[in-house]
Amino acid sequence: MMSDAKVMEAKGKTVEEAIFNGLTQMGLGIDQVDVEILQEGKGFLGLGKSATVRLTRKFSDADRAEEFLDGLFRKMGISAMAHAEETDDMIRIHIDGDSTGVLIGRRGETLDSLQYLTSLVINKGAESYKRIFVDTENYRKKREETLVNLANRIAGKVAKTGRRVVLEPMNPYERRILHATLHDHPTVCTVSEGEEPYRRVIIKKKRVAANNEK
Repeated sequence: MMSDAKVMEAKGKTVEEAIFNGLTQMGLGIDQVDVEILQEGKGFLGLGKSATVRLTRKFSDADRAEEFLDGLFRKMGISAMAHAEETDDMIRIHIDGDSTGVLIGRRGETLDSLQYLTSLVINKGAESYKRIFVDTENYRKKREETLVNLANRIAGKVAKTGRRVVLEPMNPYERRILHATLHDHPTVCTVSEGEEPYRRVIIKKKRVAANNEK
């Protein structure tokens, strides 16, 4: 069973075995910890003292994200906690607590702001860019379903009337959902117009190429 401990002492017949035992319990790789040798294994014919090491988990980008958001929540007087998981190019953060509804805001605007601020903190001075994804109460998934339904409903209206529809301003993430949903639609297309933060999606009927055959 893996441990969430940030510091762990582990034992083994040798230093290498002690390190391996500690890494196994922490569920981490050697590049994710600092190793301090407390005692080297000594003895004769397998008898004597075992090796003891102290493994300290390195402060990762996911840790920094959690620390930043948790500190922000405390300053805002909000009972919430961030849980971050890190991959090679992305950090996914889920927020739990009693006041998560406040953190969503109108159409997810507060959640988007938290995501943007966290991205600034994590990527400042970084050698490689990491995408930040912040969610709570499964809001992003629910919002995506709402936007997909909206896109299909408006597309049907545009296809029937031939009149374009200009939607309200949306962030880049939400605009991408609309574009992707209608990308292969047979009769309508989408374009984005305007400047941030007022950039919006327009759904309009596709132009039919003129038939030049006689």
